[in-house]
Amino acid sequence: MGREVIQTSGAPAAIGPYSQAVAVPAGRMVFCSGQIPLDPATGQLVEGDIQAQTERVMKNLEAVLQAAGASFADVVRCGIFLTDLGDFAKVNEVYARSFPSNPPARATVQVSALPRGARVEIDATAVVAR
Repeated sequence: MGREVIQTSGAPAAIGPYSQAVAVPAGRMVFCSGQIPLDPATGQLVEGDIQAQTERVMKNLEAVLQAAGASFADVVRCGIFLTDLGDFAKVNEVYARSFPSNPPARATVQVSALPRGARVEIDATAVVAR
């Protein structure tokens, strides 16, 4: 199948049994694991409000996509996990900056908890033309 695991120091190392992303041929699909707001330099959760956490998540996701030869323009689907759906509008403000036109399909769900006490986690699937 030609499965390629993507790893970059531009985003935090996996803290569990998963890859930052996996790319497979089909065009070239890239499946990015959920990113939480960990600073890749320190491995610590960023401090600040939900916007600060979402900004770090999007930077981490962008780093993983770039390591796979993709960008936000190639993303076809995202999943957003929030510990409080009351943060939905603030997360959307930050998230929308990465998708100024033709945003990907998306699901947003509230969860009871996220790893390391994060308030937001976002995953993505991208398709890159060969």
